[in-house]
Amino acid sequence: MTESARLLRRIAPAEVSRALRPPVDATTLAAAGEIVERVRAGGEQAVREYAQRFGERTPDQPLALARAEMRAALDNLDPAARAVLERTAERIRAFARAQRAGITEIDVPILGGRAGHTVEPVASAGCYAPAGRYPLPSTVLMTAVTARVAGCERVVVASPGAHPVMLAAGAIAEADAFLAVGGAHAIAALAHGFGAFARCDMIVGPGNKWVTAAKQLVVGVSGIDMLAGPSELLVLADDTADPATVATDLLAQAEHDTEAGPMLVTTSPGLADAVESALASQLEALPTRATAHPALANGFVCVASTLDEAIAVADAIAPEHLEIITRDPAAVASRLRNAGALFIGSSSAEVLGDYGAGPNHTLPTGGSARFQAGLSVATFLRLRSWMRIDDTAAARELVADAMALAQIEGLAGHRASAARRLSPE
Repeated sequence: MTESARLLRRIAPAEVSRALRPPVDATTLAAAGEIVERVRAGGEQAVREYAQRFGERTPDQPLALARAEMRAALDNLDPAARAVLERTAERIRAFARAQRAGITEIDVPILGGRAGHTVEPVASAGCYAPAGRYPLPSTVLMTAVTARVAGCERVVVASPGAHPVMLAAGAIAEADAFLAVGGAHAIAALAHGFGAFARCDMIVGPGNKWVTAAKQLVVGVSGIDMLAGPSELLVLADDTADPATVATDLLAQAEHDTEAGPMLVTTSPGLADAVESALASQLEALPTRATAHPALANGFVCVASTLDEAIAVADAIAPEHLEIITRDPAAVASRLRNAGALFIGSSSAEVLGDYGAGPNHTLPTGGSARFQAGLSVATFLRLRSWMRIDDTAAARELVADAMALAQIEGLAGHRASAARRLSPE
């Protein structure tokens, strides 16, 4: 098969680094900057102008909805859909509670006293959830449920329009308010507030390039979870993998949007060819092929000569989602360092993580898993350190060292402050 005829291009291991895409391009960043500034300066009027321009709100509709509106949407939701959302929320909640239990305060002895840290949640969280081609209530649950478990006093969901299923998900997540706008103006509104709508301390959740650009621009005004670019799936497979399963998972990723990145790294040239054939066959019958087909052009197949090389390639890519379909997937997983989330074994479909097995589906993209973790309760928590000196005599060595370091750094005031603890007169 010629390269031009392939749905997934072939690249060599050495070419992988050039295939990575940054989360935000300069043009979008500049344009989003104008929107963020307009909202910062113009407040509610600016937010409303954008909401009307993009068909999110009419002039007589409120921009932010309260718990009562979310509860009404939940009460009117199809019972079967409600049950699915509630079961999913409970699995996310249970996993988040386990995470929170694993983050503890510490209290340890130091010279002359004690030191430690407390674990404090941010006061307010803004949780963005896309609702473009389709509403994504799973993202409402992933973000808002986690914020609530972390202990945030105020949890806001932001999503374009006010789709009933998104409002219902907000009620299940126990959100306090629903900001019915999206895009860069929603992020700006969450960061700066407007009118009676108070700003949020932490802004989380995935979105399109405008959302991501705006999140980058408000860092320092509010905290953010990450800069999440187009969604990615890397399947790391050997010759034991089923080609049809691999193709199905790649297409599930590709149908996210036309910018998604489906990738395959394999030690088997035969599997690469078989996956290509399976993709072509499955794509023909896929209802979302209009989205999935162009997304495949963003992805690639990389054939590695050994499993060691395949693991090195996967670590270099540092994908958002990494499925491992090999003879011994647990052993391979133990050797991988860089991924937003691991899906170990052929039964562990990435879509099961997307739809609420428990771990969060808001994950780092574009190689940022090398230094960035996915969304968790830790995203909303601050470890605040403290120290207490009870016995100055026992702390004499600590004080002397502080004086010596101040002398080395030329800070006489620091030295005097430390010295006074030895002789306060």
